[in-house]
Amino acid sequence: MISISRPLTGPEEILAMQKVFDSAWLGMGSTVFEFEEALKQFLGVKHVIAVNTGTSALHIALAGFGIGPGDEVVIPSITFAACVQAILAQGATPVFAESHEDTLLIDVDDVERCLTPRTRAVMPVHYCGSPCDLDRLTAMAKARDFFVIEDAAHAFGSDYKGKKIGSHGHAACFSFDPIKNITTGEGGAVALSDDATAEQIRRLRILGIDKDTWHRYKNTRTYFYEVVCPGFRYHMPNFCAAVGLEQLKKLTGFMEKRRAICRRYDAAFRPLGWLKPLTVDYATVAPHIYIVRVAAARRDEFMNSLRERGVGTGLHYIANHIQPFFQKYASRPLPRAERLWQEIVTLPLHCALTDADVETVIAAVLDAAPSPDGRWRG
Repeated sequence: MISISRPLTGPEEILAMQKVFDSAWLGMGSTVFEFEEALKQFLGVKHVIAVNTGTSALHIALAGFGIGPGDEVVIPSITFAACVQAILAQGATPVFAESHEDTLLIDVDDVERCLTPRTRAVMPVHYCGSPCDLDRLTAMAKARDFFVIEDAAHAFGSDYKGKKIGSHGHAACFSFDPIKNITTGEGGAVALSDDATAEQIRRLRILGIDKDTWHRYKNTRTYFYEVVCPGFRYHMPNFCAAVGLEQLKKLTGFMEKRRAICRRYDAAFRPLGWLKPLTVDYATVAPHIYIVRVAAARRDEFMNSLRERGVGTGLHYIANHIQPFFQKYASRPLPRAERLWQEIVTLPLHCALTDADVETVIAAVLDAAPSPDGRWRG
């Protein structure tokens, strides 16, 4: 079965981890500092705080900007549940917005309709790696006094108007889990430019302890410490950062491979009348996943047809406002999201795909075309 996603690692990552294990300093230390510095240089941003997961990055960014009970955070309904859980973990209220049909990016017109005096943040999701309309969102944030905290889990390496995603809004949150554009095994990061907020996030990352970060960056400890605020156990260990440093060296090749696969898919699928790839600018986007839309009534049959031909598929994502635990936060119908999540299918996209794998995926999709009477073949 051709998987929809998988990491691509090699002996370089193993050797880098071995060096960390040989140092006997496995937790957060100098390798994490080195990884953060490399990310700062790559993104062109003043601060990067590495954490243990992308979900932790979302949560700690919300906490760092003081989002809490009584506050509202606007997010697209079609995104991973991690966004919603991070908001709820801070005691804030998620407000669900629609997404655009052609891109599945958050509909900024609908964001504007969602704003209230309680809105403290908007969390746009750079879906598949495509950037949202950050210019309009940041202008709106300035006029209406809220923060733009980007979920950039899909978008590491993508550009927006000549600058890397991560260098535009108040903060951008990345994921480095095993299937992302680069991996640290597990991990994430918050990128931002505000000095005071960055210092607060560093304290939050390690149990609210002040100043301890700077000792750990030198692989030392201070046995006198002060707990100055609430905090979490969210720091990244050195051995994960070591993997990230090696993956970062490979990012250009990873992006080129992913873009080439997506362009082959587009060339094969865009002429089809019954299947619609998303609109993505591969000149600037580092694609994380490849999504197509098919008729909702035939989506499951289409996925089964591909599975029978040895091609794995996925679903990114079920609309959050219909999830049992989140339904109480759905203040209005979202007919577009309710339709779109039933149409989308994720096809294989990762750097371990061979040319033959890509041809197998393309052939499986073409073989699943509807017959003249409207029924699916296969």
